[in-house]
Amino acid sequence: MSQKRLLRRREFLPALCVFGIAGCAGSRKKRIAVIPKATSHVFWLSVQKGSFAAGKEFNVEVLWNGPAQETEYARQIQILDSMVAQRVDGIAIAATERKALVASVERAVAAGIPVTVFDSGLDSQNYLSYVATDNVEAGRVGARTLAKFLGGKGQVGLVMHAPGSASTMDREKGFTEVVEREFPGMKIVASQFGMSDRAKSRAAAENILTAHPDLDGIFASSEPSSLGAALALKARGLADKVTLVAFDSSDSMIDDLRSGAIDAMVVQDPYRMGYEAVKTLVDKLNGKNPPKRLDLNAIVVRKEDLNEEQVKRLLGI
Repeated sequence: MSQKRLLRRREFLPALCVFGIAGCAGSRKKRIAVIPKATSHVFWLSVQKGSFAAGKEFNVEVLWNGPAQETEYARQIQILDSMVAQRVDGIAIAATERKALVASVERAVAAGIPVTVFDSGLDSQNYLSYVATDNVEAGRVGARTLAKFLGGKGQVGLVMHAPGSASTMDREKGFTEVVEREFPGMKIVASQFGMSDRAKSRAAAENILTAHPDLDGIFASSEPSSLGAALALKARGLADKVTLVAFDSSDSMIDDLRSGAIDAMVVQDPYRMGYEAVKTLVDKLNGKNPPKRLDLNAIVVRKEDLNEEQVKRLLGI
């Protein structure tokens, strides 16, 4: 390129910025990275829809990226560090492990990037906002729901999610404390991790059922745990004998609720969770102070509730 043409180009580029042409640093859309625990479960797809809806409403670009599975801690750290290196304007993250992600989140905050934690917490308070279901209370609701089906008596098993997952550990904690405190006639006889995998959760439920043939009920603390437990009950012909209270929802779980393999689901609002997580960051970028914590309620859905309009909207049916 000739020196004359180069000079003309240099004169022209600032003019583009003056007139607000896209591509100039001052006029580009703000970019908000949303990093879920995983991308393969229905729950996270609903979170994605909510975050994209907020991005459209508030005119920000949402960069969605997460590991394939919820046990891929190193991959989530890699994605988070990459977003920091790209100098995004805000980050919303659901931590796969409450300790492993702390250092990377604090590096982002130190770099001047506001971080909202959603769904699952961290062993740190160094973030902008925490948007999540009150998971301890949701676990308590699960315990009381199962107790209602069983008349407050019986042997129950717990199909857990994965070690270090703050949200599901809180549900399991809430479930256990209520069973022990409020229902002396109920006893948790076994608990096993499903490792965020339907097949492994089925194996965990099978192990519990084998060891405790007189089992009366199961609480599963996540979508893959619930799917696996339902598969185990159906395979053994125990859907009418063992009461299953599941957590979250999917098309398969709704079918199991209709058929009776699942007796009730404790359901979150992942769409709203994704929306609110992005909104907290937009508020911060606009000079507002979002709440430090935003608790979302979970509700119990039984077969007879599936025709209610509120439930239909929540489940997308």
